[in-house]
Amino acid sequence: MMNWDACLQMAAASWISTLIHALLHTTLTFRLNFCKLHIIEQFFCDVPQLQKISCTDTRIIQILILVVGIIVDSFCSGFIFVSYGYIFSAVLKIPSVQGRYKAFSTCTPHLMVYSLFLSSGMFAYMRPQSLSSPTLDLLSALLYTVLPPLLNPLIYSFRNKDIQKGMWRMLKKIKVYVLSM
Repeated sequence: MMNWDACLQMAAASWISTLIHALLHTTLTFRLNFCKLHIIEQFFCDVPQLQKISCTDTRIIQILILVVGIIVDSFCSGFIFVSYGYIFSAVLKIPSVQGRYKAFSTCTPHLMVYSLFLSSGMFAYMRPQSLSSPTLDLLSALLYTVLPPLLNPLIYSFRNKDIQKGMWRMLKKIKVYVLSM
């Protein structure tokens, strides 16, 4: 069980760091001047898209947002990995194989969803501008915003034995179909 004070401190740290990061984005965005076309080639109004249509030099803003983003994401990722280190060390002390399996099957989906979210976000925002195109920007934004929530229920449903059996049957049918081609 977790200490209630520790839980509150972790939640507060998460909210405060997110608030600071959001305030940074908002403040820097309001400082931009827009003199080009006001058409954003995106399905939502994202900071990099606003910077592209701005006539203000955004290099310092991009560097500042990147540095703060790396710090916040590194802190969050580090906290998650340290927490899972403690969890895994406790799980390895469980004497029964079934108990360890159940504990690991509970932790693994969260790590998968987090990794998917982090990797798609890094692909969307950590690309050099030279590799940027409107189509690639739209595709990466779709992957970042749609893929993790879409796959989240699927990943968590793999903990269900009936879902696992059905998935294995489906994969075997696909394998037979592909091999018969």
